[in-house]
Amino acid sequence: MVKLNKIYTRTGDDGTTGLVDGSRVAKTDARMAAIGDVDEANSAIGVAIVALGAGDLATALTRIQNDLFDLGADLATPGEDFTPGEMTLRIVAAQVSRLENEIDAMNAQMPSLTSFILPGGTAGAAAVHLARAIVRRAERAGVAAAAEVSINPLALAFLNRLSDYLFVAARYVNQNAGGDVLWVPGASR
Repeated sequence: MVKLNKIYTRTGDDGTTGLVDGSRVAKTDARMAAIGDVDEANSAIGVAIVALGAGDLATALTRIQNDLFDLGADLATPGEDFTPGEMTLRIVAAQVSRLENEIDAMNAQMPSLTSFILPGGTAGAAAVHLARAIVRRAERAGVAAAAEVSINPLALAFLNRLSDYLFVAARYVNQNAGGDVLWVPGASR
């Protein structure tokens, strides 16, 4: 259980931050950029939940927010052993598979794409699209960090699948509100 009595510690005033193992890295470290982008993605999903209102998708997105906290802990845990433990959170294959299964279930209820789509439609779908774009950035930051330090490959797979999930989820939301907003190539020439 996490217990935070005091929010500020002053330990980061020197431009460093602590990792799970107690080591410190620069706040500009590639690992910290990935963690920050995951945090931003989580916040964007929170905005999407509010825009969507109560329902099955909001419930699923809330579960994903919890998964993203697990992912942040995973990214903040140095080392090359990606086995989860009682005190070590790691993204596991089941979390990636769950996203894939939910993508397939939503996709089965929609027509195939015939065009690229614009990130819009309803307010809820637009918020989900924004979260998707931020997750894509988090994935790029995770890949950049993995070029410098060991990063759990399943953490990167989770981010990749999550952006796919959010794309399909935005389409799913728009399906009941008139459908996708299609890209019309060269329409403004």
